[in-house]
Amino acid sequence: MTPGQRAEFSYRVTAADTAAQLGSGDVAVLGTPRVLALMERATVQAVARSLEPGETSVGVSAHLEHLAASPVGATVDVEAVVQERTGRRITCTARMSAGERTLATANIVRVVVNRATFEARAG
Repeated sequence: MTPGQRAEFSYRVTAADTAAQLGSGDVAVLGTPRVLALMERATVQAVARSLEPGETSVGVSAHLEHLAASPVGATVDVEAVVQERTGRRITCTARMSAGERTLATANIVRVVVNRATFEARAG
């Protein structure tokens, strides 16, 4: 895995993504839980292409700063970049933006695991 590996995508905010619908607030703007989920999706994509067959990565920590609101109908851009890998531990940064405006930033740590073993232990 190479530092600098990245993934990015655009996402259109729907009513189902709002803080009011997610239970994290009572406003009709993009809720913080969805912001984190989208940023994690980007880290999964950034890491996935470097994993061996049978491996996956799981999120183990996240530090998120949700800096600005996004209304229903807005399109946001999400990007994640691998910063480093130490053993099984992968550190990524993520950013959500609309044009030049930063909406959220995060530091997310993922750990590489054997998918079958992980799922067996979970259930």
